[in-house]
Amino acid sequence: MSDKEKQVLEDGDDAIVVEFTDAEGNSYLYEQEMIIPVNGEKFALLIGVEDEEHEHGHGCGCGCGCEEGDEDVLIAKIVTNENGEEEYVEPTDEEFEAVQKAYDALLDEEENAEE
Repeated sequence: MSDKEKQVLEDGDDAIVVEFTDAEGNSYLYEQEMIIPVNGEKFALLIGVEDEEHEHGHGCGCGCGCEEGDEDVLIAKIVTNENGEEEYVEPTDEEFEAVQKAYDALLDEEENAEE
């Protein structure tokens, strides 16, 4: 994510959609599924949004994973830039591992609450 731009889009039903553009100009949309707080910082779980170009596993070869049918999921750290706006940046390896553990703990809590 470090070499990508992002644009936050609102889609009318309070969902936050983030657009990332890579170095080749390819655009990818992600919906913010949840915020995971870890060590006083916020991390977003972002789920890839299919658009018309990437529907039904078209096998485009762009590396988006659509041909495998895999869900495209990112974890991004939310930081505030010098203009006071939130930005999504790539977490460090240590932050990523901490977020994974926190997410797993949340899933365990939900599973135990259902029993």
